[in-house]
This record gives sequence, C-alpha cells and structure tokens, in this order.
Amino acid sequence: MTILVLIALSFSAAIAQGKSKFLGNVIGGSVPANFGNYWNQVTPENGGKWGSVQNSQNSFNWGEADVAYNWAKSNGAIFKYHTLVWGSQEPGWIGSLSNDAKKTAVTAWINAIKAHFSSIDLIDVVNEALHAPASYREALGGSGSTGWDWIVWAFTQARSAFPSAKLLINEYGIINDSNEARQYLEIINILKSRNLIDGIGIQCHQFNVNSLSAASAKSVLDQLGAAGLPIYSSEFDANGNSEADQATIYQRIFPPIWEHSSVKGVTLWGYITGTTWKDGTGIVEQNGNERQAMTWLKQYIASH
Repeated sequence: MTILVLIALSFSAAIAQGKSKFLGNVIGGSVPANFGNYWNQVTPENGGKWGSVQNSQNSFNWGEADVAYNWAKSNGAIFKYHTLVWGSQEPGWIGSLSNDAKKTAVTAWINAIKAHFSSIDLIDVVNEALHAPASYREALGGSGSTGWDWIVWAFTQARSAFPSAKLLINEYGIINDSNEARQYLEIINILKSRNLIDGIGIQCHQFNVNSLSAASAKSVLDQLGAAGLPIYSSEFDANGNSEADQATIYQRIFPPIWEHSSVKGVTLWGYITGTTWKDGTGIVEQNGNERQAMTWLKQYIASH
C-alpha cells in the first residue's frame, strides 16, 4: 500500500504544488499523459471560446471545454473559463443579427456557461478589449458614459451569473508597454469602482516577452499592481533561435513575473513541442524529453 501511495503522489506532483501561486497550462482536445506532472491550473485552449462552442446558433458543443474542466475537477486543479466576450473567434452568425438579438444572444451564451459548469474558479470575462473588441459591442452599450459601457455590461452579467468565480479581464501587449498598461488601467479602475472585477490578466506571449528586460516587466507590473488587484500572467510562452536561447529568455523574464507580489499565478499557453500555437514555444518534446527551459523552470519554482 505504501508503494502505491508514493507512486500516486509522484505522478500528481505538479511543479507549483504547495506554493502560494499556481503554475498552469492549457488543455485542448485531450489531456497529455504527463500533464499532471507539471501543472495545477487549467484553461481550455480553444474549447471555451464562443465560436468553438456555439458555431451553430441553436446548438452547443462543450466537448473540449469539458475535457479541461473534468480534468481540473478530478485532480484538484484550478479551472479558468476562457472566454465570455471577445472580438476574435466569434460565431459567424452573430453579425447578421439586430442589436437587440445580439444582446439576447450574448446573455444566452453567458447563461449557457452558467448552466453547464457548476464550479468555475476564474473567468476571462472580456478578452483583448484594446486590440480585438467584440464586433457586437454597440449592442451591449457601446462606449456609453464611461467610454467602456459594453465592458461594464459584460462584467455586470458575469457577476450575476457567477457570484463565486473570480472575474478577470485579459489582454496582450501590456507587459512590454506602459502606455498600453495605462489605457488598460482606465478600464480596470472603472470596473473596480463598481466591484465588478477580481483580477488583471496579462498574456505575456513570446512576441511581447522575447526581447523584454526584467526591469521593464517589473515596472509595468508595479504600474498594474497599484490598482490593488491580483495579477495573472494568463498566456505565457517564449521561443528563441535555439533551445538555449529559449531557456535564456525564460531565465530573464519569468522571475520578475513570478516573484512580483501582485502576481498570483502564471498559465503557460502550451508546452509540448509541435502542438503549441506558436512555433518553438514548446518546452517538453513529444517523446517526453524536457528542454532546457523546462529543466530550469522546475528548479527555479522549487527554490522560490
């Protein structure tokens, strides 16, 4: 019996197990066999996006989202739903509707998620408002009196539908740009004044972090941290000209993010070579061999 217990513990020992911050990853159509060896938080990669779930107006396909959700709940991991309102990967049929019908459809979409998932920990309520705002935003109030009424509407609906979940906003191009961070904070502070937001998501993709200095990353994190909300590095990845170059990028940019007092978790956007959305961002080969970045990451988290 002792041997069986030890094997189970070894298999389920995620990198950040027992830490005050989570280290997560995405799950697509299936769960990699070694997923539980590394990660203790899960985000559906594409399976929770509106265009994926409701490609046809009268039917919902929760298959991929369920794979991620069920694994999280069966393994004691944190589950984040991604995403409610976003201007990319929208269902094709939304554009032909009247504004009233669009608002009804978005409301129904949010309520369908509520009905399907009984326990969501985190939610990306609005994704990429600065760079890919929803095409149907006028139906949700447009700019309105705040300049961002459509976002206020979305968070108000989410707060009502998911009272126990932490509501997040999510965006790219923030960690490397203090001006973008300032614009982002304008939205965040409007939501905060209405008690509609619980955390700030910053994506940290390779096109934002590969050449970013640690000092610049810390400066923006300090800027965002002044809002007094938890920060989540929601879609982290890095690549380089070689395996060693990728590891060097990780060593430069991951510590200022992980060690910042406002950051409560980091989610990598894929980890197996050849299956990530951007070439070269994998840190574990398909045969299970760990690249230098993963070897370093495990050692670093263990000591911090």
